[in-house]
Order: sequence, then C-alpha cells, then structure tokens
Amino acid sequence: MIALLTGKLAHKSPDFIILDVNGVGYRVQIPFSTYYALPEGGSSVSLNIFTHVKEDAINLYGFRTMEEKEMFQLLISVSGIGPKLGNGILSNIEAQNLSDALIRGDLARLATIPGIGKKTAERLVLELREKVKKLGHGPLQQDVAPADAHNDMRDDVVSALVNLGYKEAVVQKTVDEIGVAADATVESLLKQALKKLMK
Repeated sequence: MIALLTGKLAHKSPDFIILDVNGVGYRVQIPFSTYYALPEGGSSVSLNIFTHVKEDAINLYGFRTMEEKEMFQLLISVSGIGPKLGNGILSNIEAQNLSDALIRGDLARLATIPGIGKKTAERLVLELREKVKKLGHGPLQQDVAPADAHNDMRDDVVSALVNLGYKEAVVQKTVDEIGVAADATVESLLKQALKKLMK
C-alpha cells in the first residue's frame, strides 16, 4: 500500500494532481489546503498518501501534512463519510480548525461545511472527539469548555437579558452572534451582549 509519494509535479488542479515518479504518473486527489501549499508545476513534491481500494478502482488521496492524513482517516471511519466527502470536508476547513471544532463540540461550525448537516455534525463529534484528543490535535482539554457548559451559560445569559426586558428572539440572535469562548463566564458574556444590545 502506498503511504508516501515523491516526484515531479506534472499537473496541478484544485482537486487532483498528477505526480511523475520515475516516469510513472500517479493521479492523486487532494483537498484545497494541500493545493494552495503546492509549488509550481515541474517542482519536486512529497505527499502523504492514503490508498483507497475499491472493487473497480484504486484511488490515491494526498496530503501535505500527516495531521491532514490522520484527520482524513478519522473522518472516513465515521459511518456515512466516504473518501470523497472526507476530502471535501478538508477542502472547506483546515485540519487544525476541524480538530478544534470537534473537541469543542462546535456543531454550528461543523454544520456549515457542505455535505454536513446537523445529524452528521453530531455523529462526528460523538465518534471523533476522544480520538482527536488522543492524536494531540486541537486545544488542550483543560482549555475547552464542554458543549453542555456552553449551552447552560448561553441559557443563563438569555434568561437574564429577557428578565431585563429585552425580547427573547433578539437576545438569542445577539448571544449567538457573540459566541461562547472556551474561557467565557456568564458575567463576561452578559457584558458583551448588553454592550451589543445598547448600540
């Protein structure tokens, strides 16, 4: 199984490249993040390779870093996520940012990725959060506020502002626009929301 390819960049496009390795051209599918990091055609390139074997084809997926490859492998381990979608996900969010979103349980961010709805986002967090932590990608666990804590904090702030006379729909929109940072407190979030509402 091919794990690494080094050769001359014979062709370069946003979704695949052709790598000339000693006269043999390998078609390698890539995410946008890898495409943007590639040099001009004719240059020497090394890519971490994932080999996907099907009954009727062998497809190669290339990544500029091992982190990207590991994230890709985690993604396609989830039911309903195939190599094409996994590659598409990494084309829409950097591996590091994806790690952060998974660890933080940021369903809203994940659901904005094309091909990922709310249910798939929930499944990704459920199945990959602990695996991503073990890989050492993303923020340290002690820096992360659990999704449940975020929701409780958000609800407390919304309730407090509604009690002050603000309309609930307006308050919810305002709090969602601000977002709940990992180090946020009810007091800090309340101050930010009030400042925004009073403009």
